[in-house]
Amino acid sequence: MKACRLIVLALLALTLAACASLSGRDPLNVQVAGFEPLPGEGLELRFAVKLRVQNPNNMPVQYDGLALNLAVNGRQLASGVSDVQGSLPRFGETVISVPVTVSALSAARQALRLAQSSGQTALPYELSGKLGTGPLGMHRFSERGTLDLDSPLLLR
Repeated sequence: MKACRLIVLALLALTLAACASLSGRDPLNVQVAGFEPLPGEGLELRFAVKLRVQNPNNMPVQYDGLALNLAVNGRQLASGVSDVQGSLPRFGETVISVPVTVSALSAARQALRLAQSSGQTALPYELSGKLGTGPLGMHRFSERGTLDLDSPLLLR
């Protein structure tokens, strides 16, 4: 019984040491790379959000799954998930596409708020989400910016 306790304590100490050695990694950089329309069903709108994910570390990162939320003008507009899997190379980057859905009610609320705010051409947005990085890992990310309705590029 005493030997079992020692083995469990030794394994626990090794596990904590392994976790501590992983904490020196820099966070992943996640940025919006673009939007593409997708076919919707019924009254919903769907589009693919393209995210550029960069790994500034000297070790590759395995990812498994992604979820995101998009808020515009302070209100939830769209959400999406993807079970995408892959590997992000060391000091490398990749573009991940995530399908998102906008409900008709959310779109109507946004249009109504935009109509009530006469002359507003810049809408603040926040994109937040999480990228699965293994059985115990999760990388949360957030990006804020402005949707410029007068610009052909739309994002600022």
